[in-house]
Amino acid sequence: MPSTLVPTVLNPPETVPLLPASTGPAAPPVWIYRYVEPENGWRLSIATCAAPDSGQLSLGGFRIATEERTESPGFDTDREAMGLAIGMEGKVQWSRVLGIAGPLARRDMGRIVGGKCVLHPTPGSRIGQPVDRAMLDFALACFSDAESRGGFRITTGQDLGHGLMSDGVTTSLQYLSERFTGCVVSDTSQPTGIGNFHLLRGMLRGEDIEVEAATIGLIGCGNVGSRVLERLRECGTTVLVMDASPRRRDELAALGITTFAPDRKREMLAAPIDAVVVNAAGGSLDLAALEILARNARCTVVCGSENLAMPDGAVGAEVLRKARKAYAPTELGGMMGYLTAVEEFLARIEGVPFDIGSMVDAAGLLTGPGEAGMRLLRERDFAITYEAALREVCSVS
Repeated sequence: MPSTLVPTVLNPPETVPLLPASTGPAAPPVWIYRYVEPENGWRLSIATCAAPDSGQLSLGGFRIATEERTESPGFDTDREAMGLAIGMEGKVQWSRVLGIAGPLARRDMGRIVGGKCVLHPTPGSRIGQPVDRAMLDFALACFSDAESRGGFRITTGQDLGHGLMSDGVTTSLQYLSERFTGCVVSDTSQPTGIGNFHLLRGMLRGEDIEVEAATIGLIGCGNVGSRVLERLRECGTTVLVMDASPRRRDELAALGITTFAPDRKREMLAAPIDAVVVNAAGGSLDLAALEILARNARCTVVCGSENLAMPDGAVGAEVLRKARKAYAPTELGGMMGYLTAVEEFLARIEGVPFDIGSMVDAAGLLTGPGEAGMRLLRERDFAITYEAALREVCSVS
């Protein structure tokens, strides 16, 4: 590992062209610190909304891009990290609007901004492969350099691409956490999934539908989706699940749950469902999917916490609004994960106990505003978006 890392630093005017559809007058400024390891070719992009020398806390997971993602057309770590950082900033903003957070995060909310770290590995270096430790050491050196060079603090939680390392003993999150204070290890899927559930419950109540009597379509049943499914099954809700993993589909089918492979997504979205909850790896709500949902007379609610769920969020949300569907931004549904990560980080650096149960309790507070926003949306006859309705009811309360 070189003793001195020299990144390419992109300032906001230079990052805007990366994602023109996600930028504009209201978009947050984004800085990118890009590191390339010369011998192995690993490329790490650290995107942050933290201004240089601000001392702000840059919140967002450390994503080791999956092979499916790196092989997708146009994949670029700068672009991926920037889009995810903007999404994280959206989660920060939603927690401020709703006033929901753990006790330490509520105290420090003014210091928190969105960020994301995306690593493009090379063959043999993914977690569980022979060179995984060297790749993580490279990432750790980059984190330290970016903090020193940029004057901000990096905090990462769980994300894609992690697991058991090649030594057969250590998990990648554990390895990172032992070597960098900002890498936290809490299972953020628990409060995220429970937050998904309570937001869904509230939105359905705003339509005078109790979740126990509803039929829900889940797209993605991994860490977060499984948490949502668990709560729905406790309520006796009818659930349809689309998941990319054949093994996971078999497990769910053994429980009596109707499952769909990705090539049957259109069929599931056209089924008589009351709501769709998206928690897959990204891109679930493409234009074709949105058009099917727009034609589904029964479905009135679309929510979840999937990162980059739509190619263009504003366009997609408008398609659903015109069809009289309520779309909760996935940044809202996903904010409990970031809140859990920052709460653990702050507890860690202050030497106080961290209680994930407090985050589960906070997630339960999403039912009330979820319902109030839906009722206002109906009162306005869908002349505004669900997002605008929710902001309005929160500002009044």
